[in-house]
Amino acid sequence: METPRHWRLSQQRYALVGEVCDGCGAKLFPPRDVCPACEAPAKTPYTFSGRGQVYSFTRVQEAPAGYEEYAPYTVALVKLEEGPFVTAQLTDLEGEPAIGMPVEMVTRKLRTDGARGMIIYGYKFRPALGA
Repeated sequence: METPRHWRLSQQRYALVGEVCDGCGAKLFPPRDVCPACEAPAKTPYTFSGRGQVYSFTRVQEAPAGYEEYAPYTVALVKLEEGPFVTAQLTDLEGEPAIGMPVEMVTRKLRTDGARGMIIYGYKFRPALGA
């Protein structure tokens, strides 16, 4: 990944920053600039709590290029408390995940990129502490 792109996406990756629709108030992630529901501008930044529930999940056995060393791993569709769905890897699992399991966002290493070994961090979700 080239350095400018890495920095451009840093808010999305580390803080789950999306946008709020100026028309209907829908919270959007990732940022879209135009609301898919009402087509109004969505330019107000919004930082999501990072809390949600597992809506669905699957186990990846054959990982895509760059992620082979992490296979097998679990990927989930997480419904955030604020409404949007996010696809992310589940981490820190002790046992099997479950539909409806409370989770929270954490920042973790995603992979190492390029010959110089740039470490790419991003969000994953783990079982919510105290849940």
